[in-house]
Amino acid sequence: MAESFKAYLVSKTDDGQNVDLVDLTEDDLMEGDVTVRVSHSTLNYKDGLALTGTAPVVRRWPMIPGIDFSGIVEKSEHPEFNPGDPVVLTGFGVGEGHYGGYSGVARVSGDWLVPLPKGLRADQAMAIGTAGFTAMLCVLALERHGVAADDGDVLVTGAAGGVGSTAVSLLAQLGYRVVAVTGRMDETPYLKDLGAQEVIPRDTLSGKLRPLAKEQWSAAIDVAGGAVLAHVLSGIHYNGAVAACGLAAGMDLPTSVAPFILRGVALYGVESVMVPKPRRIEAWNRLVRDLPLDRLGAMTRMVPMTDLPELGQRIVQGGVRGRTVVEIGA
Repeated sequence: MAESFKAYLVSKTDDGQNVDLVDLTEDDLMEGDVTVRVSHSTLNYKDGLALTGTAPVVRRWPMIPGIDFSGIVEKSEHPEFNPGDPVVLTGFGVGEGHYGGYSGVARVSGDWLVPLPKGLRADQAMAIGTAGFTAMLCVLALERHGVAADDGDVLVTGAAGGVGSTAVSLLAQLGYRVVAVTGRMDETPYLKDLGAQEVIPRDTLSGKLRPLAKEQWSAAIDVAGGAVLAHVLSGIHYNGAVAACGLAAGMDLPTSVAPFILRGVALYGVESVMVPKPRRIEAWNRLVRDLPLDRLGAMTRMVPMTDLPELGQRIVQGGVRGRTVVEIGA
């Protein structure tokens, strides 16, 4: 008889959707050439949307959510991986169109996996997870633009969230003066512990929008989108840059061409789902090098798998700080 394991399964109903903790076997999994015994996953904003049905991120029903995971290869028909190899997965539609990480066992394409970076444990890799990986891609985009630590302040919106917390820590470690934006000013001590030298309220980036405001920041990492991003763009220095990776404040961008054609501001779109493997490995190697593990620990909490339905509600409502690692294999 095939061994069973626990998994969260979301399914569509006439009244919305159900989230159930079920017993599955490998026979229930989707196609793939590598089978992984999952040890850890994480809770990302997109996972919250999948768990709650707040937005239509799930593209196939039923679905096992969890857009990232770490674990040990159990079976492999892929030339790059062997049983016993520790691996990490982020992106590629896992948890949306392909069964994801909220499962004791996952079967995926080996092309989606990267080896667990040397120097990281599986739980630390998930403390970084999709959010930290995305933050590193944003930092790399600003570096490629030529943003230097002595150019001026770097703004980070949504700073108390997963991407924002990691971005603050990375930038501070690299010598940038970080200005953190948050809607939860009670998180100021937390953000300063991560390396932010200034914390400002989210309301600073609201109100009447001017095409060009005072030049305040050399660059920014934005997870909000919407009017927040428009305000950020209007306050970037000449020849500055913004790396945009989120839409927590909306998909619209009510800006003008002024920042781009009068100040030469560059807007870089950063996506983390379909990133080619060489860039993935570059980002993970930089994370191992540049993200202080003590700060990583300070922004992370570990939770059991059974807490996921409640935490999914909380992250969608903006009530989750930093990174949440989910113990799958416990």
